[in-house]
Amino acid sequence: MRLLLDSFWRAVAYCMLPRVIVLSLLPLGVMVLLGAGLGYFYWDSAVAWTRGALDAWPLLSSFWAWIGRLFSSDITSVLASMVVVFAATPLIVVVSLLIVAGLMSPALTKLVGERRFPSLEQKKGASFLGSVVRSLGVTLLALLALVVSMPLWLIPPLVLILPPLIWGWLTYRVMSFDALAEHASPEERATLLRTHRLPLLCIGVLCGYLGAAPSIVWASGLLFAAAFFVLVPIAIWIYTLVFAFSALWFAHYCLDALAQLRTQRAAALASAEGGTPALEAAEANQAALSQWGSP
Repeated sequence: MRLLLDSFWRAVAYCMLPRVIVLSLLPLGVMVLLGAGLGYFYWDSAVAWTRGALDAWPLLSSFWAWIGRLFSSDITSVLASMVVVFAATPLIVVVSLLIVAGLMSPALTKLVGERRFPSLEQKKGASFLGSVVRSLGVTLLALLALVVSMPLWLIPPLVLILPPLIWGWLTYRVMSFDALAEHASPEERATLLRTHRLPLLCIGVLCGYLGAAPSIVWASGLLFAAAFFVLVPIAIWIYTLVFAFSALWFAHYCLDALAQLRTQRAAALASAEGGTPALEAAEANQAALSQWGSP
């Protein structure tokens, strides 16, 4: 419990760092660049195609004409532009978040390692390609679990339990692996994931519930079209900040657990060999890591 609470407040504190805030704003910049590029090359053709599709509906053509007479404007062109914006925004957002997520998690883990565990040896127990393949595998499993469990969502309590639990499991499997990829050996990583399975799953589930909060802002932006361009960027920023907090929470927990594991093993080895000075050094290192006030 101490490790869980200690890593939580440290993750909250790290979210206030200028570097983390800048990283959380990256999706907005990427989204603007993607939107500007796509708009420059494809806006006119997309609006023209959408307008043709709207005009091709016989049941709606008279309705568009009636609306146009009321507002004395080309309502079909305005509606076509809105449809293109609403359709393109989720795609741009997802691509932006994926790009930034791939950059943020290693950067935040490196930040925690440099500031709090500068002397922790990096054994590089996983490659970038292996991490990506593993993440894709567990993501497919999570999506399959979501599809299979959908009929159970009709039972009121389960709809509030099953999706966050599945996403929490996915978050736990992906982020805990990424947090230990650089510093832990494969054997150390397997040991930590087995020993700390329940606390890490709890972190994942809590982060899953936190990730549902921006959806309310996103839905409000889709519901109130006038506030779309204000609420949707806010929702994207909150999504990224939640992701940053989750990555920091896992990084603090996993690296602290790894440091403790190595200290315990060093102490056990020193005790078995009768090395009292080494044992005392290991205990002092463990006491230093256990202090709540360390950076």
